[in-house]
Amino acid sequence: MAYAEEALDALNFSKANSPEDYSRYRVVPARHPWRVVGTASAVLIVAATFYSILTNPRWGWDVFARFFFSEPVLVGLGRTLLLTVLASALGFLLGGLLAFARVSKSPLLSSISWAYIWFLRSIPLIVLLLVLNNLGYLYPTADIGIPFTSILFAQYNTVEILSPFMVGLIGLSLNQAAFSAEIIRGGILSVDQGQHEAAAALGLSRWRQALNIVLPQAMRAILPSGFNEIIGLAKSTSMVYVLALPELFYTVQVIYRRNLEVIPLLMVATVWYLIIMSVLSFIQIGIERRFSKGALRTAPQSFGLAALAFVTGRGAGAASRTPRPIAAGSQHDRKPLVTPGERLARKDVGRVHIQSVSKRYGALTVLDDVNLDIAPGTVTAILGPSGAGKSTLLRTINHLERADAGYVSVDGELIGYERKGHILHELKEHAIRRRRSSVGMVFQNFNLFPHLTVLENIIEAPVSVQNVSRTGAIEIASDLLARIGLGEKADAYPRHLSGGQQQRVAIARALALKPKVLLFDEPTSALDPELVGEVLDVIKELASSGTTMVIVTHEVGFAREVADTIVFMESGRILEVGTPDRVFGAPAHPRTAAFLAKVL
Repeated sequence: MAYAEEALDALNFSKANSPEDYSRYRVVPARHPWRVVGTASAVLIVAATFYSILTNPRWGWDVFARFFFSEPVLVGLGRTLLLTVLASALGFLLGGLLAFARVSKSPLLSSISWAYIWFLRSIPLIVLLLVLNNLGYLYPTADIGIPFTSILFAQYNTVEILSPFMVGLIGLSLNQAAFSAEIIRGGILSVDQGQHEAAAALGLSRWRQALNIVLPQAMRAILPSGFNEIIGLAKSTSMVYVLALPELFYTVQVIYRRNLEVIPLLMVATVWYLIIMSVLSFIQIGIERRFSKGALRTAPQSFGLAALAFVTGRGAGAASRTPRPIAAGSQHDRKPLVTPGERLARKDVGRVHIQSVSKRYGALTVLDDVNLDIAPGTVTAILGPSGAGKSTLLRTINHLERADAGYVSVDGELIGYERKGHILHELKEHAIRRRRSSVGMVFQNFNLFPHLTVLENIIEAPVSVQNVSRTGAIEIASDLLARIGLGEKADAYPRHLSGGQQQRVAIARALALKPKVLLFDEPTSALDPELVGEVLDVIKELASSGTTMVIVTHEVGFAREVADTIVFMESGRILEVGTPDRVFGAPAHPRTAAFLAKVL
């Protein structure tokens, strides 16, 4: 009996403490009565407003219907659209040039751009239009010839050239350029500095950097404000009424002054402006989706699917069909990163000689008379505390940082200078870019171009810098991706990859140029500990390739295993250079010994 009672108690205890099965319960959604009240009130107000407008005979909807598609209105509408399209195109083209001039290193171009923007933004548009309309008084003829001489090729009457339409187009374009320049400049400044450095390190030309790397990324910041300006421009075309140019608003004015049907004619203009703005808004949405590729974890829907989702209310389902972020991949079953033939081809190539290099930022000395000789085909690891000048020294090798004193040569060739006899001539930027392409660089934060796929990241420099055919560049990129175990990720965007995968792609991008020297700026410091190994494995394999490698790292164990030479720096100076066994086993400098005692 006692045993039965104990068993019953145990059963009751088990039931009391076991998880309850809720699958049979009915779920009642939370109620939000005030949301219902608010929605009903809004619907009621909107319905009452539309009813009042549509049933009030004083709105003159019969007059509206008679003039909405009338020939004068459509001609004025066409002129408004033409002015909007042409002035937008010319304004943003000139604004883009002004923006790049404003951020250029030329003080003259930057000053001229600033002065133009300041002057045009200060003048009211209506004043600008009136001044341009009276240029015929100031300059009766437009002469084409050689300035400051009497040589004249052609002469035109200014009044004949500057028709009301041309005055309106020029005035709107000049005014638009001043405002769009600042919008574009803001977009350019929003692009991370690492993107500029990565493009420069690959040897891309200034125009290629601007058009292929900077502007596509800047567009996400430019588009909202830019389309705001275009929509404002479409409405600002009404200002040309001062020129007696019959665009949409001026045409409507002329008509209602004759028939005194003011409200119906104003509604004609209003509805046409609403249609124009709606079309521009839909175009903006489509373009923004186009430039959001690579910037989002999930790929954006096409414009058609997004519109369908909006109409049907099934946006969540559509979003669920977008590709998921790609998980960290395995490096198993990949091709060898370096073949025996490539090892032989690299023999005696990539000697780096650093001679008396110094670099200062104001009063701060970052590099102080640094001398170092790096043998071809060797791996050099640079160690030291933060702020020692390690990364700056690395960047002087490929001339991303211009040394204030001293020189860096690769295989006897100076990156930033050309030797003629006993005279060194500083090279221009395009010549520096060509020489820089022989020195690959892998950055701490990857600096992959987020708007390009993995494949496009790798082929960009070979195509634009080395003039490799696109087909040939794709073959090179595909081969490199197979070697780093990411062959299936060619069409993925960088944001869809793990940190380790992104760094391996960055290494492949540098290798695509077949550089003599590879520079690694703390390649694992931005990675989670579990992802460090996959990147270090790739670098270890590269260490046997015969490519000269210089690695700034805090991975002391990795440096000890891979490096042929250890360099220890502090306060911009090299304190010790030696083999791993000697430096780690018996450091000669007391500061090296103190540093290693803390990290080993």
